Amino acid sequence: MCERQKRQGYVTDLIADFSIEFLKSRPKDKPFFLMCHHKAPHRPWQPDSKHARIYDDVDIPEPPTFNDDYRTRSDAAREATMRIDRDLTRTDLKQDPPPDLSGAALKHWKYERYIKDYLACVAAVDDNVGRLLDYLDQSGLAENTIVIYTSDQGFFLGDHDWFDKRFMYEESLRMPFLIRYPGHIKSGTVNDGMILNVDFAPTLMEFAGLPIPSDIQGHSFTPLLRGEKPKDWRTAMYYRYYHYPQDHRVQPHYGIRTERYKLIYFNKIDQWELFDLQKDPRELNNVYADQAYAETVKQLKDDLNRLKKELKDEDRFANGVPKDAP
Repeated sequence: MCERQKRQGYVTDLIADFSIEFLKSRPKDKPFFLMCHHKAPHRPWQPDSKHARIYDDVDIPEPPTFNDDYRTRSDAAREATMRIDRDLTRTDLKQDPPPDLSGAALKHWKYERYIKDYLACVAAVDDNVGRLLDYLDQSGLAENTIVIYTSDQGFFLGDHDWFDKRFMYEESLRMPFLIRYPGHIKSGTVNDGMILNVDFAPTLMEFAGLPIPSDIQGHSFTPLLRGEKPKDWRTAMYYRYYHYPQDHRVQPHYGIRTERYKLIYFNKIDQWELFDLQKDPRELNNVYADQAYAETVKQLKDDLNRLKKELKDEDRFANGVPKDAP
């Protein structure tokens, strides 16, 4: 029976400590699988003393969409409670704003407080990922160990005046994914094939020489890691978000993202958004009602309906979905 223990220290350092301890004490004659998950870059962004002041003398530039007015978007964008200018709390900011600030200056001050704490938390993660990689090198494990650096989603860093995630927009939808496997994956290569987190399991199973169950949703992307791209590789993905009104009152929605387009349906409020990512990579212009995209909308709805059925998403968690929704 495991006994609960309390360890003192900064969480990011402790997670790296536990991970390295695991590697040192593992059975040396067996393979190992380690998931080293860091939490500090989540709200309320509390850096350690080593990194807390490293950006004090830096003015972090605002992202290009920082002053997005949501003019062409659905009502969902205006309703969401994760805006830099109005929704950061005293706990997030760690101090009261200067009393003489208002408007754009106050919004910028809040952004600087948020982004500097966030980046300081990330700096601690970076240091500790380095510690873990150094141990793999020093112990001789690096040559025969697959190392993956990824995340469960992207994050808004002031983009569209937001913090947090949830929406199907690019900053939130796209995940970092880096992988190192000496002798099997050529270093420094980049592949633009579309992969999903449901692909992780079959990929790791193939690397481990295990059979991949026929009912698994994802696909092994080992061909992409070899620099190949199968002719039947996916060119579209399905996304679904249910959680409402908590957290942050992000309206439930689902949609399809192809190599060029993104179609989003906010099912509870029956509103659509379409973005042409080639012409509008920052997703500022919703062209759903533009007749020039009428055929594109029709095709995307057909593809969205197909993916929805293939994945057996039967709206069982979505109350009040309109009957005429695809």
